[in-house]
Amino acid sequence: MARTVGIGIQSFEKLIVESCFYIDKTGFIREWWENKDEVTLITRPRRFGKTLNMNMLERFLSVEYKNKGEIFEGLSIWEDEKYQKLQGTYPVIFLSFADIKANTFSLAREKICMAIQKLYSRFDFLLTGNILKEEERRFYNKILLEMTDSTASCSLRELACYLSRYYEKKVIILLDEYDTPLQEAWVYGYWEEMTEFIKGMFNSTFKTNPYLERAIMTGITRISKESIFSDLNNLEVVTTTSKKYESSFGFTQKEVWEALKEYGAYDKRQKVKDWYDGFTFGRRQDIYNPWSILNFLDKKRLSMYWANTSSNSLVNRIIKRGNRNIKMELENLLKGGVLKTRIDEQIIFSQLNGRTDAVWSLLLASGYLRVKHYFIDEEWGRDTYELALTNREVRFMFGQMIDGWFKDFVPEYNDFVKAMLLGDIKAMNGYMNKVALATFSYFDSGIKPSEESEPERFYHGFVLGLTVDLSDRYVITSNRESGFGRYDVMLEPKRQEDCAVIMEFKVRDPIEEKNLEETASEALLQIERKRYAAALESRGVASERIRKYGFAFEGKTVLIRNK
Repeated sequence: MARTVGIGIQSFEKLIVESCFYIDKTGFIREWWENKDEVTLITRPRRFGKTLNMNMLERFLSVEYKNKGEIFEGLSIWEDEKYQKLQGTYPVIFLSFADIKANTFSLAREKICMAIQKLYSRFDFLLTGNILKEEERRFYNKILLEMTDSTASCSLRELACYLSRYYEKKVIILLDEYDTPLQEAWVYGYWEEMTEFIKGMFNSTFKTNPYLERAIMTGITRISKESIFSDLNNLEVVTTTSKKYESSFGFTQKEVWEALKEYGAYDKRQKVKDWYDGFTFGRRQDIYNPWSILNFLDKKRLSMYWANTSSNSLVNRIIKRGNRNIKMELENLLKGGVLKTRIDEQIIFSQLNGRTDAVWSLLLASGYLRVKHYFIDEEWGRDTYELALTNREVRFMFGQMIDGWFKDFVPEYNDFVKAMLLGDIKAMNGYMNKVALATFSYFDSGIKPSEESEPERFYHGFVLGLTVDLSDRYVITSNRESGFGRYDVMLEPKRQEDCAVIMEFKVRDPIEEKNLEETASEALLQIERKRYAAALESRGVASERIRKYGFAFEGKTVLIRNK
């Protein structure tokens, strides 16, 4: 009989005691312990078992569970007598930043302080007896009441000092989801305040801490060393491209196949692979997203489980406000294409508005892209990666996200698409002006865009919307060569009865053009002059079946003319 699938359980003990479905990852304890790294940062996408593994590690090592190791019986770690003796022998501080989500710095700081206060309350037995000196008691009580920045910054180190003295042994510190407050800070605009606050805490906890035995931090991204890790030269960083802990987070194909057999779904293995496989950690290219696998085993239905577990607000913001190159590359990726780029695994958030390689680095770390191939440019000695969308679930997630750019704000988007396909120029003008008025600022990069870049960000977002909505009827391309130039947008029909579409977008030049009418006419003339229809005609599309539209922009006003 198949075990019960417990969705969302992050307590290792509860999974084992209640005989829920669990894939043995206790080998992670052995690998980490034998590596002997003082401070380890492990980055993995969300919902890949980071919190469960940290909880498992606490349950194994903490003195709180001394002589309670029977829960590990039957698991790989318990096969080694050396590790049976290690169980329950260290004081452990376990803190999670997973819930530190706020739209202001003051609220985020308050939440971090509350998490530290809760931690201190858990160890309030230290206040009894003669372990603490009088000034240390005052510090302890200050933590429980209200923290200044200086108090908060040294709070974890001081707690490690007290526990080390009490147990006469150095302390293990586990910090889960360390980067959640930092990502929130970037999204909501208080990055500098948060990094300054976090930097002091990390330095005292992980660098200048004589009471630290070892530490692990987990997160999704590796934040730039210059931002918060500049003082940590004892940090071992394990990213998705590292060889350490390759199969400790996520499920391997062998593990998934065995699970499908247990739940009578082995015949669905190829569909499961198409939907949920594709993650690559180190040399392992067969890693599955565990959240979706658990939900599939429970519900026996293929669906977007992992992609829908958060708002994806950071990725949404980066893509929708990204420049032309980012949107064009995503257009290519959505069609099954491959992206060649350099990757910097140190995420520098300040570069996400300007550098495309920083964006792809973040999407790779977050699990939305996978490495298909890696090679070194022999001429320049630079690492180059070939990246693709991770799997079908991720592709559908991007489709839904792009749909939301327009449909969540202006129902007229659908009406515009219908009018365009019918050739109704009057309706196109009416609907497009409503769409542009409502969404131009939505595509704003946040740095005061120029008159030219604002429409460009909008129309490339618009093209992505068409790519998602019309992919069953059209092959949609942008900024490709045809005739004697590069057209803006082309819709090539897959069905004989549909017309092809060429669009050219221009921002009015007040010196060269009297009004928007002249700008739209110039856009149409450019389509003819540079023979953009040549590519369509060469593939057998008759000229009378090619609709040509010139789009003229001035501020948030749009004028469309056709030929």
